[in-house]
Amino acid sequence: QVQLVESGGGSVQAGGSLRLACVASSYGYYSTCMAWFRQAPGKEREGVASIWRGGLETSYVDSVKGRFTISQDFAKNTMYLQMNNLQPEDTAMYYCAAQPECLTGGFSRALYSYWGQGTQVTVSS
Repeated sequence: QVQLVESGGGSVQAGGSLRLACVASSYGYYSTCMAWFRQAPGKEREGVASIWRGGLETSYVDSVKGRFTISQDFAKNTMYLQMNNLQPEDTAMYYCAAQPECLTGGFSRALYSYWGQGTQVTVSS
């Protein structure tokens, strides 16, 4: 069983930055795939960034490439999402997800067995 707890959300103006953190209760760092998803009101939950193979592989949705960076600190069992140049369309609840014993990450919700409760990000224009 993996428990995930997100933090770092908040309200910022367009162009601002936030860093989200997701602390995992435990996981095998090399064999676990992790990801950040987000869900805006009335919209489907979408994958934003994924990381796997001990951080050697990452993937981003096109809308955040060049602005968001996913990373891990294995000593702290923590995954981060650095979000720069935030825009109003980034407003959403952000969730972290994990799947142990995983070879390849990605943005399929069905891939991940464990989810956090979410942290709200609000960007005003």
